[in-house]
Amino acid sequence: MKSLRVVALCAPLLSGTAGAQTIGIVTTPAGSFSNSAGQAIAKVLVEKAKLRAIVQAQASTGFEEVESGSADFNVSNSFDATFYSTGTGEYEGRGRQAAMRYVGSLIPYRVAMHVRADSRINSITDLKGKRVSSEFNAQKTIARIIEAHLANMGLGYGDVVKVPAPNVVRQAEDFMSGKVDVLFFALGSAAIKQANASVGGLRVLEVGTSPDAIKRTQALLPGAYVVQVAPNPALDGITKPTNLIAFDMVLITNAKVSDDVVYRVAKTLHDGKEDLVATFPPFALFQPQNMAKVLEGVPLHAGAMKYYREIGLAK
Repeated sequence: MKSLRVVALCAPLLSGTAGAQTIGIVTTPAGSFSNSAGQAIAKVLVEKAKLRAIVQAQASTGFEEVESGSADFNVSNSFDATFYSTGTGEYEGRGRQAAMRYVGSLIPYRVAMHVRADSRINSITDLKGKRVSSEFNAQKTIARIIEAHLANMGLGYGDVVKVPAPNVVRQAEDFMSGKVDVLFFALGSAAIKQANASVGGLRVLEVGTSPDAIKRTQALLPGAYVVQVAPNPALDGITKPTNLIAFDMVLITNAKVSDDVVYRVAKTLHDGKEDLVATFPPFALFQPQNMAKVLEGVPLHAGAMKYYREIGLAK
């Protein structure tokens, strides 16, 4: 696997799996929403599917590792999976990645721009002229999501002071240290809770819901949608019903991963909502009946398709 650190993170999950097949699951860095979800997925696969699942937390998108076979699965978002597989978006010019396969749709990423609770920034339009993280050379998709928030309200990166950051975790560190004025992250992330405690409270900036606002958002994030999120003690920064951008978390694999392994993964996740929620509460939003929903540009893996046909989710 990638590093001793990754193995150490997952060691508590591996007791009783000696001799079991090992699979690697790539996620974004520790503390991110995807990493927390990946840890929950790995735990359920170890306990229920009897697979030796190891989470590989790293700063890259994870697609190259799955494409090359150095990892078996990647916890991603729907639009980035489409872009990578079709050679569009940030992957323009690379051509189609014909080996990419889709295991299933999991939970929505409900994402938001956060400011300090006492900030004078009250809307996304107030970010004009303010310091906003940019570049994200190790995670280009984050820059695209931030740009989509700005575009939703008629702004762009040209309207703000760009502060380069390599990845989403460094951006959180920059926010907590006062280097930037706004923090992008998925609701429920460990990093949000850390930032909330560090700066004395957060407040989420709402997005627009007009047809034009949604059109501008979807031009950058195909398949994205707007959801209204109610206040919840587990969600820092939400004090009233708030409209936010959302898109689906998906599990991606390679066509070369065996049908048996992918079948077991799909079945275990479909049947394991209660266990997933116990480890990572945002899985309460998981709708197993939607796992086989179409992902543009990425075909279902044969192992997943076999399982979904058996239970009537696919034809």
